[in-house]
Amino acid sequence: MKKYVYSFGGGSADGDGKMKDVLGGKGAGLAEMSRARLPVPPGFTISTEVCNLYFQSGNKVPSEVDAQMNAELATLETKMGQKLGDTSNPLLVSVRSGAKFSMPGMMDTILNLGLNDQTVAALERKGGNPRFAQDCYRRFIQMFGNVVLDIEKHDFDQIFEARKKKAGAKFDTDLTRKI
Repeated sequence: MKKYVYSFGGGSADGDGKMKDVLGGKGAGLAEMSRARLPVPPGFTISTEVCNLYFQSGNKVPSEVDAQMNAELATLETKMGQKLGDTSNPLLVSVRSGAKFSMPGMMDTILNLGLNDQTVAALERKGGNPRFAQDCYRRFIQMFGNVVLDIEKHDFDQIFEARKKKAGAKFDTDLTRKI
């Protein structure tokens, strides 16, 4: 079976820094840092080849790629002791794009993937800071909305600025959940 998903972190990696064609620049860098035993959180990189496979498959992820991603996600959940979507101890991940060469503006990062109306409550409880948890959720919605749903960033900014004005808040940190 051809390999499409490469794990990294904890002092090991399936790939290395010479694999930019396969892992993209960021993925190769993470693999190399992991192999150098730098403190890289565990994760996985999906091969750059999957982009072409996606388009060749009618804008669908081929089942063998999906199976490898699910297996790596299960491994990541075990390593972290958390589970994506769990309402008591949710795993949150970042999604970053990458190519062999840096392509600024290609795709923004999506942070805090795994937050939803239920898991944000768990983050509030775990961290003891509801404002921080809600701000993470807001940022996730903005990033996901922009990158995945193609909603303009300024549309989110206008709503947020209107909320700040309504609350008489000068800074983002002046807002509370009750607005």
